[in-house]
Amino acid sequence: MEENSKTPETRKDLLRRLFVDNNLTKEDVFKHKFYTIITRSGIDKIQAVQSIDIQYEIVNLSDDHKHCLIKALGKKGEKIIQTFGECSPQNNSNAYPVSMAEKRAMSRIVLKLAGFYELGVFGEDESDDFKRA
Repeated sequence: MEENSKTPETRKDLLRRLFVDNNLTKEDVFKHKFYTIITRSGIDKIQAVQSIDIQYEIVNLSDDHKHCLIKALGKKGEKIIQTFGECSPQNNSNAYPVSMAEKRAMSRIVLKLAGFYELGVFGEDESDDFKRA
């Protein structure tokens, strides 16, 4: 009897396969301290390749529009998940907090549905600290 001895993919091999499968290039990805970061254009590529549909809902928007919480409902095939994007003066220097909260929600939902998030990959919009040096 032959034993199935297929070696499981390492984290590095799995990430490499995900990058290739989603048409990501060197310009779409960079290292930041301890994390792998995918750029906004990379997130857009993944969403298109994976056919991920997203619906957004503003859960909370302060009267001064400086604090925003957006819920994202993402669907890829039969898989549906929910996550959030938030923005406040404490975590954002952008003048458009609603747009930033939406970008953060989009990055999280796309990376979760595509299998990147569980491997410690984040979107550059998720934190002001995640900008390319």
